[in-house]
Order: sequence, then structure tokens, then C-alpha cells
Amino acid sequence: MSKYTMFGQLTAQPGKRGELAKIMLESAETLEGMEGCIFYIVNEAVEDLDTLWIMELWENQEAHAASLKNEKVLAVIQSCRPLIAGVSAVPVRPIGGKGL
Repeated sequence: MSKYTMFGQLTAQPGKRGELAKIMLESAETLEGMEGCIFYIVNEAVEDLDTLWIMELWENQEAHAASLKNEKVLAVIQSCRPLIAGVSAVPVRPIGGKGL
């Protein structure tokens, strides 16, 4: 399977998760119709009030890489930077299941 999945963890500056989430949700609208993007879901951590988890599924790794060169995506990244205290990402490879 050539699909590409990324789980991203964004730790907001203290008390800024809501503001960061709002921008991230607006960025999801930017991805509507973007070639290769199957889903992009913003999640709040239940027990950590400063953490967001982003789940992305792309047709392939190249489509994900191309999205990071998109002017609108780059603008969202820039607007989020002051709100972010930490970032980590875990690329994974889907192997099957409901929805694929």
C-alpha cells in the first residue's frame, strides 16, 4: 500500500491550545480539494490541555511533501509558530482496516 500517514503532536504555549486549534481547523479547509489529501483531522488530547494531535492520510509521501510547499499551507505554519511550544511527528504506514 502506498498510502502515507502522519501523526503529529503539537504542544501549545500554555493556555493557547484553543487558539492553535482554531488556526489548525482553518488549515483543514485549506486542504479541501488538495490533491492527494485523503483526511486531515485535528484532535484535542483529553488529559493534556496544551496538546493537539493531528492525523493525516495522504495518497503517498510525495503528496504530503508537495503540500508543505503550498503557499497557503506555509502561511498557516507561519501563523501557528508563535503558539507552539513543541512539535513531534511520527510517520507510519497503514496496512489495512476500515476506511482504507
